Amino acid sequence: MSTARSEAVGVDPTGLSEKQTRILEYLRANAGDRTYFKSRLIADDLGLSAKEVGANMSAVADAAGEIDVEKWGYSSGTTWMVTT
Repeated sequence: MSTARSEAVGVDPTGLSEKQTRILEYLRANAGDRTYFKSRLIADDLGLSAKEVGANMSAVADAAGEIDVEKWGYSSGTTWMVTT
């Protein structure tokens, strides 16, 4: 018998979870000013872990219509290139 508890995850109409929606909104808000985003810095700004950001980024990239998200590099953490 498992003692792990599950947490409810909110889902928006696009099929993204609450975390994914927050990441997408963050990228949309900042893509005009910056091109490269480190997972750990996104995580710091959103109160998530870098691992959570990385695990959710593929769904975010698939849902982001007006921005392109591409995994760019791994030195000292994953970097994402975001273009509008």
